Amino acid sequence: MVSEDLPGTQIGGLGKHVVTLSNALLEQGHAVDIMGRSDRFHAGSAAEIGFRGRLLPGFDFSRPGWKESQLGFFNPVKRPWFARTIARALLREAARYDVVHYHGHLPMAGRYVPRGVNFVQTRHDQGSECVIHLRFKGEHVCTALDARDCATCIHPAPNTLRRSMSGMAVRRYRSETADAFSRHKTIFVSDFLRRAFLRAVPDADLSRARVIHNFIRYPYLRERAAAPAEVAAGEILLVGRIDAGKGFGEFLAQIQGWLPAHARVSIIGDGPLRAELERRHAGPQVRFLGWKPYDEVIRMSARSHLLVIPSVWEEPCGTTILEALALGRQCLALARGGTPELAAYQYYDGQLRLAETMPRLVQQLVEQLGRPPVTVPLPDSFPMDVFNAIPRILDFYAE
Repeated sequence: MVSEDLPGTQIGGLGKHVVTLSNALLEQGHAVDIMGRSDRFHAGSAAEIGFRGRLLPGFDFSRPGWKESQLGFFNPVKRPWFARTIARALLREAARYDVVHYHGHLPMAGRYVPRGVNFVQTRHDQGSECVIHLRFKGEHVCTALDARDCATCIHPAPNTLRRSMSGMAVRRYRSETADAFSRHKTIFVSDFLRRAFLRAVPDADLSRARVIHNFIRYPYLRERAAAPAEVAAGEILLVGRIDAGKGFGEFLAQIQGWLPAHARVSIIGDGPLRAELERRHAGPQVRFLGWKPYDEVIRMSARSHLLVIPSVWEEPCGTTILEALALGRQCLALARGGTPELAAYQYYDGQLRLAETMPRLVQQLVEQLGRPPVTVPLPDSFPMDVFNAIPRILDFYAE
């Protein structure tokens, strides 16, 4: 496994995905190592991220020094340079492994890996065609296809030169990514991500790609599920990085004056908008809890009346939603990105409630708060348990 998101003191969804898959493969008797950033590596790095195997220091990204923000355009050379750095690092070790599986933000890395290497990459976000990985601009989903329009993501008013340079960088980025996809195997964590790439690069060859949704560790969640008496009526939980795309600000603004007296919103996470939103909205019915360990997140999720995922950007395949479904909890989300695909994993109709707009989402929230929390017996297995996903992934490795 290779990822520039590892190691770290606090890892996000992509890093957790890698660790979950790697540990599950180890349990099944496979030999698995993770290669990550050498500038974050220390003797306790594997234990810090919860990985039970060996962590290898691979590449140093501590001093990029490209000054894109000061120049006001995306540099056509920058991302290919980092992709080559990752490719060189993994090629130093590749001969010792049957498979090299890359989980990261530089999809063109496969272009620099020889065809003879059994290289697979998983695409976790819209970084296949978008250099900032989000397809989100000015607090709205970005639908622009002209690469020159991407210049406004790095400069508020780009001139002709900046538009030209950024356009050149994005066209190269997309072209090299398409080359990597045609050369090596690719997993998209939702069909939405596959379709999004084809919208930007219509002639791309994705014949070697598969869609395999994200997964969770179901036995771990099932052991921590709450008994009916432990579920707190009116308790609403939001989990995630507090930034523009996650929609926390829009949600908190919309619930003003709508929450029943018995309801309380708890927000787990940190990010650039936390201080401002806490100043505006914190009070008896809204509390900001900051970052919490995963065990505590799951404990609170299992005991909540409802989980709300108010993302206004297009979530590729929200692990928080899968966790809520696996725990038997109801959750509400906007019908964007890959989220509608996850309705296939409901235990009961209406467990995942989707809304087209934030006002409609809050309206549904208020309706659900007027009813007792739904509790159901949890089944012995869950379709998106990592151990159910592994046979499909191993089959792809062997293809």
